[in-house]
Amino acid sequence: MSGTTASGRGRTAGVPRHTGGVNRWTVLIVLCVSLLFVALDTTILYVAVPSITEDLRPGPVELLWIVDVYPLIAASLLILFGTLGDRVGRRRILLLGYGLFALASAAAALAPNPQILMAARALLGIGGAMIMPATLSILRQVFPDRRERAVAIGVWSAVAAVGAAVGPVLGGFLVENFWWGSVFLINIPMMAAMFLIGRWLLPESRGERNGPWDLAGAVIAAFGVLGIVFGVKRLGSGAPVAGVTTLLPIAVGVVLLVLFVRRQHRRAHPLIDMRLFARPAFGTSVGCIVLAMLALVGLQLIAVQYLQLVLGLSPLETGLRMLPLVFSAMAAGLTGSKLLQALGPRVMVSAGFTLTAIAVLSLTAMGTHDRFWQLSLGFVLLGFGFQSTLFGAYESMLSEAPAAQSGGAAALGETAYQLGAGIGVALLGSVMNAAYAPGLARVDGVSRAASRSASHSLGEAYKVAAGLGEHARQALRLAARDAFVHGLRVTLVASGVLLLVGAAIALRLPRRAAESGERTDEAAAEEGAGAGAGESVPAGREGAPAPARTGR
Repeated sequence: MSGTTASGRGRTAGVPRHTGGVNRWTVLIVLCVSLLFVALDTTILYVAVPSITEDLRPGPVELLWIVDVYPLIAASLLILFGTLGDRVGRRRILLLGYGLFALASAAAALAPNPQILMAARALLGIGGAMIMPATLSILRQVFPDRRERAVAIGVWSAVAAVGAAVGPVLGGFLVENFWWGSVFLINIPMMAAMFLIGRWLLPESRGERNGPWDLAGAVIAAFGVLGIVFGVKRLGSGAPVAGVTTLLPIAVGVVLLVLFVRRQHRRAHPLIDMRLFARPAFGTSVGCIVLAMLALVGLQLIAVQYLQLVLGLSPLETGLRMLPLVFSAMAAGLTGSKLLQALGPRVMVSAGFTLTAIAVLSLTAMGTHDRFWQLSLGFVLLGFGFQSTLFGAYESMLSEAPAAQSGGAAALGETAYQLGAGIGVALLGSVMNAAYAPGLARVDGVSRAASRSASHSLGEAYKVAAGLGEHARQALRLAARDAFVHGLRVTLVASGVLLLVGAAIALRLPRRAAESGERTDEAAAEEGAGAGAGESVPAGREGAPAPARTGR
């Protein structure tokens, strides 16, 4: 079924009629609520870890897998389910994701042992991988007009930021008032409602269906991403850089992804058209997403430790102190469309990086005493700059991709997001540890073995100190706290440098939004006129004219 574009310029295949007018904004609400709960699950478990440890008694390795298996599985399967949605229907994949997410949440909430909880979290990762790219690709299809799509992406990205940031707040409230399983139970009624509403409201859309779906390529990509993310997470958890469990998975992952790219170049009907990366707007946008997440996600985890262990705030108080960041990120998402039209992608993304770097570097003045207003102002600037960067990068990336390949493009964007997050935790965590550990080399009254244990983390230092005498306990706590603040400052400087590098890279983006992908939907509309119901012929394929190249 074809529908009329919002701009009235033509007809875009795969966009049902009922998404015109006000109803497409209702579709956006459904997609955003779906994304909200998936984003919540990436961070909501952090504050429940102590309760899970006390109740289920997992070993250190089991606890690590309980926390990490969800993002690990989700990141590795994004390309598989994103491209599958282009083939069999994006709404169909999304509805399956709702069902699986609800069932896995029930299993996780009622898990009697660590093994069941790990398996349930893995299933949650599969459900999340179905939902995340589907929401963005359906959004791309429902909003063919670029200006309206920019507004929709702004709302979508703001919801994603809110979900990730509110996770610890909501988790802290639930754990303090109920039990750890409640952080999963809240998903069930919402996913059930989304399933029913989605069946009724969401449009079905597909991309190209020429030739067989490349299952082997999808599996190669999944294992390639899995290897890299797993190795990076091992680095972030303190594993040796040259260890078998770090370098080997990363090396295997890189080899598999190289094979995947070569396979896509050779195939007549690839999962992802690698020629997209030849367009400056697309490749640069993906790189900016990776760099933004790399610079800030690891920093966010360190900031949570600072608020709790240095300033002594509770998990709920910590979450509340992060709210200025949440609200400013929401403001950036909601005003992103107007900023994009006024500034253009190049200035918006580069300025967002620069503003975030200024905010990060301003936080180096923080010490062992609580400076509420200075910290809040830093978080406001951080949230606005960071969200502006992500908004401009996502909008440029998605607008540059043909509508028929929106699932694959969305999956690439989400994979870049997850890869950047994983690498950021490992990289900035390593910088933090390298700056923190020397401060505990010698502490008066503390043995060398105790100092070595305390050098692993601030939390570990406090545990070691609890078993010492009064003088040694106070000396170790003070030395560990000062060393942590020093490490935090060094990490902030490293993050600021990465963000300034991102600002320079963003200068490759087009000056104005109209220069990037402005004919994508017109081309798709002309080609889709003869296509079957619910399908479109991708631009640049099977002799069709390619969309206009991005200007600089």
